[in-house]
Amino acid sequence: MFIRVALGSRRAPSDRDHQPYIHFTLQKTNRDTSDVLAYLARMLKVDGRSLTTAGTKDKRAVTCQRVCLKRGRMTVEEVWDKVNQSGRRTQDQIMQERGERGIRVADIDYRKGHLQLGMLKGNEFLITLRNVKAPSTEAINQSMEVLKTKGFVNYYGMQRFGTASIPTHAIGLALLRSDWAKAIDMILRPRPGETPEIQEARLAWAVEKNLDKALQLMPRRVVAERCILESFQRMGNTRNMLGALSTIPRNLRMMYVHAYQSYVWNAVVSERIRRYGHEKPIVGDIVYEEKLTDGDQSEASSPGAAPSKKQKSSGKKPPRQVKVLTEDDVNQYTIYDVLMPLPGTDVAYPGGELGELYRQFLKEDGLNPSDFNRKQREYSLAGSYRKIVHLPKLVSWSLLRYTDPELPLAQSDEDGILGIEPPQTEESGKFLALQIRLQLGTASYATMALREITKVDTSTHVQTLLTVTSEDQEYKGAGGTEMEGVAGSELMNEVEEAEAVAFE
Repeated sequence: MFIRVALGSRRAPSDRDHQPYIHFTLQKTNRDTSDVLAYLARMLKVDGRSLTTAGTKDKRAVTCQRVCLKRGRMTVEEVWDKVNQSGRRTQDQIMQERGERGIRVADIDYRKGHLQLGMLKGNEFLITLRNVKAPSTEAINQSMEVLKTKGFVNYYGMQRFGTASIPTHAIGLALLRSDWAKAIDMILRPRPGETPEIQEARLAWAVEKNLDKALQLMPRRVVAERCILESFQRMGNTRNMLGALSTIPRNLRMMYVHAYQSYVWNAVVSERIRRYGHEKPIVGDIVYEEKLTDGDQSEASSPGAAPSKKQKSSGKKPPRQVKVLTEDDVNQYTIYDVLMPLPGTDVAYPGGELGELYRQFLKEDGLNPSDFNRKQREYSLAGSYRKIVHLPKLVSWSLLRYTDPELPLAQSDEDGILGIEPPQTEESGKFLALQIRLQLGTASYATMALREITKVDTSTHVQTLLTVTSEDQEYKGAGGTEMEGVAGSELMNEVEEAEAVAFE
C-alpha cells in the first residue's frame, strides 16, 4: 500500500473539477466492509451511498481494496484530513501509528470513473493455518497439489449467509416475495451470540416496543437495524415498511437478495455433484457457447450481474451466450467449463431432471422460476452464471514452525508502512503452520478452497471451537503479543487465519 496523496494544487482547478470521484485504498482489520464504509461516511460527512466498492471483503481478516467516493466539491486533502482526524492527530502520529479502529486509508486520487460491485478480476489471498496435524509433510504437499491441479467445487462460502441464527438468505427470500414485514422482523429480531448491547437493543424493540430506547442502545456499526429504526422514528410510525427497508445502503440491501441466489446455487450444485460427481460434464449441463481466451477468464462477478433485456439494448456489452450440452458435444468440454445459473429472468436452466429440480426448488419457495421482475426494480433479478469448479491461480505454499500463537507469521501492508520487520519463523517451534498464497476469480471463496484441502467444516462456530481447544493456546504470550498482520492486494487482497487443521 502506498501513502500517496494526489494534491489538488498539482493540477489545474478546471482539470480537477472534471474528476467527479475520489478513489483511495482501504486496509481494514477485523471489520465488516459495510461497517467501515458507514464509519467513513460519518467521518467525511457524506451520504453512505456516496461510497462504493467493487466487492465485499471478509471481516475476520486484514483486507485491502479500492473505495470510490462521489466527492461533490471535496478535495483529496479534505478526505485525508477527515479520515485521519488530522485536527486531533499530528502528521507524525498518522504516519507512524496504526490506523484507528483497524482502518487505514492511502493512495488517494481524483478519478473520472466510479466503482460498483463486480468491477474486479479477483482476489489474492495469503492464509495462515496454524497447528496443522498431518501424517507427514508429503500428505500436506499432496493435498496442496490436488488443489493446484484440480481445483475445488466453487460453492459460496458460509459467510455469504451470515453467522447468526437468522440466515441472510432467508431475509433475501422475504424481499423477493415482497414480504416487507417479515424481512424487517427477521432483521430486527433478537438472536443469540451477539454482544449484550445489541441484545438489549433488540429486546427493547421486540419485547418493550420502545423505539427510542432501541435506537439509543443500538450501536452505529449495526447498520441495517439502525437504518430501519431511524426511518420509523422519522416517520412517527411503522407503516411504511418498504420505505424503511429502502434506507438501508443498497449494497447491504442487495446482499440479502444475492444471498438467496447463492443459497439456491449451492443447493442445486450439491445435488448435481451427489448424483453425477464433479469429474466431467453430463448431458444437460450448461456451458458458454464460445470459450474465453486465457487472458479473459472473468465470470459474472456477483449474483444478478447478468444484464437485463433493457441493458442489452442500451449499448452495453451483451451477456455471453450459453448452450445446453447434448450427447453430440458433451465430450468436447471439461468440468471447468460447466456452469450453473443463479436464478433470474434472463438465464437458462439446465436440461433434463436437473433443470426440473432447479425449478421445483424455486416453486417450493413461492417464486416463479421464469419471472424475477419486481415492481421494486432493484429487487428484479436478471441472473448470472457461475462455474461449478474453480481452478485457482498462482498457488504456492510453505511450512512454518512456531510456538506462540499470538506472534504474527505474515506481514500486512500497514506493517510495511510502519517499518515493522517481517515475521521470523522459529525453526524449533512446537507447532506447524501452513501458509498458502493463491489467486481466486471474482466471488470465489478461499474458505471453500481450504475445505477442499483440510476436509474440515469452515463454519464460524466450528473454527472458533478449533481455535479455543487448540494445543498452541497454552503458549499464548510465550514470545510477545504483536498483532498478526497479513498482506495482499485486490486484484485485490485478503488475508485470513485459521487454527487446528487436520489433514487426512
